Amino acid sequence: MMTLHEDSIQLLRQMVRIPSLSGQEAEVVACIRQALDAFGIPCEEQRGNILAVNRRFDPAKPTLALDAHLDTVPANNGYTRDPFDPGKDPDIIYGLGSNDDGGSVVSMIAAFRHFFEADMPINLMLTLTRQEEVSGPDGARWLYAPDGLFAAGGRYRMPRWVIVGEPTGMRAASSERGLLVLDGHAQGVSGHAARGEGVNALYIALDDIAALRAHRFTRISPVMGEVRLNVTQIEAGQAHNVIPDRCHFVVDIRPTEMYSNEEIVTELQSICSSTLTARNLLNRSSATRPDSPLLRAARTLGVETFSSPTTSDWMRIGVDAVKMGPGDSSRSHKADEYILAQEIREGIDRYIAFIETFYGNTLE
Repeated sequence: MMTLHEDSIQLLRQMVRIPSLSGQEAEVVACIRQALDAFGIPCEEQRGNILAVNRRFDPAKPTLALDAHLDTVPANNGYTRDPFDPGKDPDIIYGLGSNDDGGSVVSMIAAFRHFFEADMPINLMLTLTRQEEVSGPDGARWLYAPDGLFAAGGRYRMPRWVIVGEPTGMRAASSERGLLVLDGHAQGVSGHAARGEGVNALYIALDDIAALRAHRFTRISPVMGEVRLNVTQIEAGQAHNVIPDRCHFVVDIRPTEMYSNEEIVTELQSICSSTLTARNLLNRSSATRPDSPLLRAARTLGVETFSSPTTSDWMRIGVDAVKMGPGDSSRSHKADEYILAQEIREGIDRYIAFIETFYGNTLE
């Protein structure tokens, strides 16, 4: 176990040194493939994603997948240290992607390595994906799509269960909100402000914003509560003396599993004069089914469950899943990102215990 711990910490330090922005993951993929080869684990690359299966993989058995992402957001201007320097402190790994999502990547590799030769009633699969931070077309969005890697008739069947690795402090998220962004466009008629001519598009938009602010969705999720909605941007006008004929505003919505994104757009459009256009309808909310063996394993081990406010690869995965990984979500996308070495060690141990409990005691 000590070898798994220390190998993982050193691999994460290597990964941090390699820039791996979304769409630019090739070098970190090569690094991880080299590490897996050194560990005696065959793997393959599919559209820039890494996939590996346990030695005794049997297509007749159901599969549990361990899924984490390899890409990072850009380093922001607040960094006070080199974002690609993991530092020399043995207890802390600094750097861009160390917490989100490097900690989950190396911990899942270690857990997979632990079970690689084991004879289990299930298959174990490792999927390390790209483009998660930008919801790109070649990452989990392709892997788990109906016509993706796990499509009918392909070499691998769709996993039955997935553990999505994200920094949750090894708590198990049993749901996560989706993301729906709407562009509102109000159309008026320009005119001279001094004479009060025209139709003010800004006023149309403000009336719609007031309606959106007052609106309540009636279907309440038992785990996530209400759909959340906020207007976050507005833009109108070119001069102080011209009535604006156009106004643009942006609505940030965090759906629950009680509504599809299409339903939300239809409901909001019915109360607005402005035209509402969704940027993307794919970022749906997710929830673990109540009778899931994943939740039974969590209860057996006393793992805390919660509802996550952030999105992940989970929104691309149409099978039973939970989100769980080492690190703290509050450090993600912030300057001077870091993860503790002890969090990596505990993450590895808890993944192993969770998988053992999952297939040994709760799998039905």
